[in-house]
Amino acid sequence: MKKLFITLICVCLASCGSNTTIVSSWRDPNSTLAKENFKKVLVVALVKDESTRRTTENRIASINPSILHPSYNYLNQQNLNLTQEQKISIVQSEGFDGVITMRFIRADKETQYVPGTTNYYSGMGYPGMGYGYVGGYGMGYGAGFGGWYGAYAPAYYSPGYYQENTYYYIETNIFDLKNNKLVWSATTKSLDVSHVDTTVDEIMEACVKQMRADGYMAPKSK
Repeated sequence: MKKLFITLICVCLASCGSNTTIVSSWRDPNSTLAKENFKKVLVVALVKDESTRRTTENRIASINPSILHPSYNYLNQQNLNLTQEQKISIVQSEGFDGVITMRFIRADKETQYVPGTTNYYSGMGYPGMGYGYVGGYGMGYGAGFGGWYGAYAPAYYSPGYYQENTYYYIETNIFDLKNNKLVWSATTKSLDVSHVDTTVDEIMEACVKQMRADGYMAPKSK
């Protein structure tokens, strides 16, 4: 379990900018990652497209293959028609004590206003001065008109505009199979999901930070 904790931290630190934010989260007040002490965790991506499912599960499982395992190796087309109880029985018989699920909730379009910006001529300032001298003259005499004109060039204003963005809401849950209960859950909001691996990394990063904030995961060591 300590290895899983360390690798989750590495994922969080490795991520830079992100298009994903936490919308909401919930934690069982009696549960912590250390208390559960998961040793074998099933990773389940609840999506209709099999290719996306496998890519998502593999990406999460790659964090720590010795603990995290893709569900498609255990729950697939062969046992698709089994009851919920039968599926749980399969998972438990394989020795899993925890489950991470990820599922798409909805997509919302939002219109946002992007403010205008003021851009100044790159040559702003007196040419040849640099608050120094050119040819021994403090005013930079001898410079051509183009150089002088740059000192008085106007600012250019780019007007603001409205843009429509599509945000994707995805729910991530952690289940304790030993006690058959949900122990932590969060909903994330992502602007761009065109690259599955990047989106999964961003969601995991956001979830790690939120688990710390919720007290489910130990605070980051200084």
